Amino acid sequence: MIVAAMAQYRISEAADLLGVSDDTVRRWVQDGVLSVSKDDAGRQVVPGRELAARAQAIAATITDRSHVRRSARNRFVGLVTKVEIAGLMAQVELQCGPNRVVSLMSAEAAREMELEIGSRGVAVVKATTVIIETEEDPSS
Repeated sequence: MIVAAMAQYRISEAADLLGVSDDTVRRWVQDGVLSVSKDDAGRQVVPGRELAARAQAIAATITDRSHVRRSARNRFVGLVTKVEIAGLMAQVELQCGPNRVVSLMSAEAAREMELEIGSRGVAVVKATTVIIETEEDPSS
């Protein structure tokens, strides 16, 4: 049996994944919202499982700060928040900023990828539907 190391992220990586500042992550650590430990290089790291839980908790409060008009994105970087393997299939959920992305895949693929709560993932979406978005009219 292969045992993967628990996912952990430096403060700056955690901040980037959650769409907040490094100072916000440090404040959450100070307030006991997130815990930290030291990695082999002596840097502070946040456990991936805690980061995934925090991503879910703040998902509804996150807005797209890019102010860019775009069609739906097809790459979502985030954290694995759920892995359910049953029989031949697996359901994997990622929290990608305010977006929750669910993927159905083979159980074999999920095992080979060593997916676990708190690990980083990128959901790549391919669809036949194209969605166009634009900013709201500020005068209304």
